[in-house]
Amino acid sequence: MRVLILVENLPVPFDRRVWQEACALRDAGHEVTVVCPQMRGYTQPEEVLEGIQIYRHWISGEAGSLGGFIAEYVSALWGELRCALKAWRRGGFDVIHLCNPPDLLFLIALPFKLLGGVKVIFDVHDLWPEMFEAKFGRRGLMYWAVRIAERCTLALADVVIATNQSVLSAVKRRGRLRDERAFVVRTAPSRMNTAAEPDESLRAGKKHLVGYIGVMGSADGVDYLVKAADHIVKNRGRRDVQFLLMGSGPEHAELVALRDRLGLQDHISMPGRVSDEHLCRALRTMDLGVACDPINAYNDHCTMNKVLEYMAFSRPMVMFGTVEGRYSAGDSAVYVMENSAEQLGDAILELLDDEPRRQALGAAGNARLTRELNWGRSVEELLAAYQSA
Repeated sequence: MRVLILVENLPVPFDRRVWQEACALRDAGHEVTVVCPQMRGYTQPEEVLEGIQIYRHWISGEAGSLGGFIAEYVSALWGELRCALKAWRRGGFDVIHLCNPPDLLFLIALPFKLLGGVKVIFDVHDLWPEMFEAKFGRRGLMYWAVRIAERCTLALADVVIATNQSVLSAVKRRGRLRDERAFVVRTAPSRMNTAAEPDESLRAGKKHLVGYIGVMGSADGVDYLVKAADHIVKNRGRRDVQFLLMGSGPEHAELVALRDRLGLQDHISMPGRVSDEHLCRALRTMDLGVACDPINAYNDHCTMNKVLEYMAFSRPMVMFGTVEGRYSAGDSAVYVMENSAEQLGDAILELLDDEPRRQALGAAGNARLTRELNWGRSVEELLAAYQSA
């Protein structure tokens, strides 16, 4: 089977979920092509990597405003259409696999389905209407346009896959999907070097290292973590804790500025995007990981990659108690049930000062990931979805 995967918000192989899906389909004997943006250091317009054809297109940039989102999506749709037509001319495809956000990729898939008989799989990474509301804090005309786009994509799709059960339940209800058209394909790490050597220099001479990995956007709550560090240093008088915040995104510069205004340069390292090697060394070094995505209707449905990556490295966690976050982490985390930087900071200190509990939580997380949330189970569901399509 010839498969075309479209992803708009991240490039491959940087997008771990999409890359793992592409590799799993390749290993199952399918011919896989991926279309993605040129960003995050992946700017080569065309290459073959590990047997997978990749086309990358120009995009206006990661947006933080409504106007920026419109420019981003218009440029992305134009680039994806050109790359999809190139893939069609060079050999065609039987299935087009749409990865959201946004829920506008049905516009690319529609002519291929109507004129070429191509099957459509909708891979729901995020509930886009909830994401839109979380970013802009209101419902208006654009919000309802987003809801219509979601409905159109669900109507076009032959099969829908989702990152977790709560997302799947929402889209099944909205799209009135039958059970045989809906599958859960979770995002569990499968190719990370969990045996990497720790790097004690990351502690910057301090006893404890607290880590964060992931996107730094308006919905990710990293400002809560910066303010929690401020509470730990200034209100709780702790000078033995170093924070390592790894990742980039549209809010990275503002978060660095917030750190500097608070005078926390000696306590918070923010290197931006790091290499896989650096990331694995950091995960092996840190005493605990933080998931500071605030509790709201959007994050309640999200399975955060960082949570599963902490679990892969047996790192205990402190996190805001989102619904899916609690399901994924299980007994491996301390949950803060209010969006409060002070409570987040207090929970971090409490866990740092209890080494036996940290070890127990880390072991519980690794066991849960290995036994229940592993990538092998997700591959079975992915291949079943393709068989259904």
